[in-house]
Amino acid sequence: MFNVAKIRKDFPILNRQVNGKPLVYLDNAATSQTPKQVIDVIVDYYSNYNANIHRGVHALSQEATDKYEQARQKIQRHFNVAKSHEVIFTSGTTHAINLVANGFSSILKKGDEILVSAMEHHSNIVPWQMLAERTGAVLKVIPMNQEGELLMNTYQEMLSEKVKLVFCNHVSNALGTINPIEKIINMAHDVGAAVLIDGAQAAPHIKADMQKLDVDFYTVSAHKICGPTGAGMLYGKEEWLNKLPPYQGGGEMIAEVTFEKTTYADLPHKFEAGTPNICGGIAFGGALDYMNAIGFESIAEYEHELLDYATKKLLEIDGLKIYGTAKNKTSVISFNIDNIHPYDIGTILDKLGIAVRTGHHCAQPIMDFYKIPGTVRASFSFYNTKEEVDILVEGVKRAKNMLL
Repeated sequence: MFNVAKIRKDFPILNRQVNGKPLVYLDNAATSQTPKQVIDVIVDYYSNYNANIHRGVHALSQEATDKYEQARQKIQRHFNVAKSHEVIFTSGTTHAINLVANGFSSILKKGDEILVSAMEHHSNIVPWQMLAERTGAVLKVIPMNQEGELLMNTYQEMLSEKVKLVFCNHVSNALGTINPIEKIINMAHDVGAAVLIDGAQAAPHIKADMQKLDVDFYTVSAHKICGPTGAGMLYGKEEWLNKLPPYQGGGEMIAEVTFEKTTYADLPHKFEAGTPNICGGIAFGGALDYMNAIGFESIAEYEHELLDYATKKLLEIDGLKIYGTAKNKTSVISFNIDNIHPYDIGTILDKLGIAVRTGHHCAQPIMDFYKIPGTVRASFSFYNTKEEVDILVEGVKRAKNMLL
């Protein structure tokens, strides 16, 4: 049975106060909190076997190497990746996307088309704009409707043999929309295009299966799923990773170096130059252990219950409008009240100990679509409670009364 009271005891930060009030943390789409079980993994690394990996013959190096590669295998199993060397450790989703964009600089040519959805995070827009500028490729946008859903018929019409790459988030960080990525991937493959899915926002809620999806690239940040910052992964099909050139040069990614010529290491090391975030990678694996022990089906069911409850309660507030009303969405609610600036609401909520995100959420084109400066975003995790939702609702009412 899902026991949120027991789960909350795993998170030390949830016991603190902010401005003299118990912390109500509702900014999980930006970063999740870290349970003691993962903190213990980090402490254990620095306390007992802190050493560089893959290079040393001494015991600490070998132990660190084993733990790091075990974490890669945990990620492989969690996402059902066919081969462990298709898992590339990165500093996060932004790093992973830039790695792929850089690689396609040598593949795309002038006139090729690349498609990106209208609801992307800036990290899944800017690298492709830069790629288009370097190669002469044409960047086109898959539009969305007022509910925050992609127009799939228009996407179908945009596809042709000119399209070489398609980029889409699995879940919108600003709206919570779960995109139909299975259809997006299959339709792109029908015209020979490769697909990169930004899975940063999906990973805390959905256990994505790489082999079932048949996606070419998938990215995740550990700090969204109870892990540390500065760690993440890029999944890439072996055939694509072998085609792409290295993103960075340096130690670890080489097979042999002379002043005349360098040959590159095999996967995954070809894309892992330099000393990695060893502790972060190991803790990434620990975070997956923790969440899998709870169970992703249980997490999804509980978070959906929170989403329904919070949506109902917030909509009882006169003048409150929710942006992102897709039928299929995760536990994210973006809203505004009448003509009140979202920053003002967020500031008052902070004084009440309630942490929400305000602004454009690194998704400015979405805000431009709705013709608004930004939203207040409350994003819920499996360690949040209905009591915290009630505190949020009362806080929003108080902010409204103060500002109108």
